[in-house]
Amino acid sequence: MSTSNLGGQFTFPGTSLAVQRMGYGAMQLAGRDGDKLVWGPPRDIDGAIAVLREAVASGINHIDTSDFYGPHITNQLIRRALHPYPQDLVIVTKVSARRGEDGSWLPALSPEELTQAVHDNLRNLGLDVLDVVNLRSMFAVHGPAEGSLEGPLTTLAKLREKGLIRHIGLSNVTRQQIEDAQKIVPLVCVQNAYNVANRADDPLIDQLEKAGIAYVPFFPLGGFNLLQSADLSAVAQSLNASPMQVALAWLLQRSANILLIPGTSSVEHLRENLAASKLMLPSDALKALDRLASESETAQH
Repeated sequence: MSTSNLGGQFTFPGTSLAVQRMGYGAMQLAGRDGDKLVWGPPRDIDGAIAVLREAVASGINHIDTSDFYGPHITNQLIRRALHPYPQDLVIVTKVSARRGEDGSWLPALSPEELTQAVHDNLRNLGLDVLDVVNLRSMFAVHGPAEGSLEGPLTTLAKLREKGLIRHIGLSNVTRQQIEDAQKIVPLVCVQNAYNVANRADDPLIDQLEKAGIAYVPFFPLGGFNLLQSADLSAVAQSLNASPMQVALAWLLQRSANILLIPGTSSVEHLRENLAASKLMLPSDALKALDRLASESETAQH
């Protein structure tokens, strides 16, 4: 697939890192052990490696990962599949958590824990420096919550000065946390939950676009109620597409600073996701999708 079909390019602010807007999220490559999600190796290691190689062969040059996926598993798979890396490949990772023996996600925000996390990512990815490291807020289990990130950001800024990190972003954060962070270190991207039906970050996306900062939404189909899912499916059927393809295409059309990182452990599903970058939504479909957001706002009041 030509890279011209992957939603166009975006250059992270203040950097030479240019990526296709359709990227790939590696979280689903990790396995599952009973109730432990994103834990251990996948059942089909060769299949996981095939997905990564297919992604890069298709023109994707932005992979999102973390060493707490597995833990360590997705980074080790990325290294096994793709190292030595293509010159234009940008690997974005995240820190701030560690995994308990029960599979739980525990805050790991001390200077020692963050430094260890950066070194773990470097070692398992086989890199000397990380392109982008996102600090994930851990003040709430689900969604962003207010709280100071000054301490952990200062630690990452020092690691950046040492040459272990090139650029820094944030994940699962509020607008206030973003504004406070920019006083400590330049930001190149923000990752938050956002989709066509859950649009609380609409003003934030517009603000970040003006600053040239990337917005990377996760859970493109997360949080939909049954009615919204039915309406999305109806739009998808009218376009001979899947609901996920419509959701991804809508995000690409929403704003030029949005970068997508849909994850999958299937080559077939990967190809379906990539095809979404060629899907242009007509005005009537956009109006129908906008109603999903209106229904969501009405339900919340």
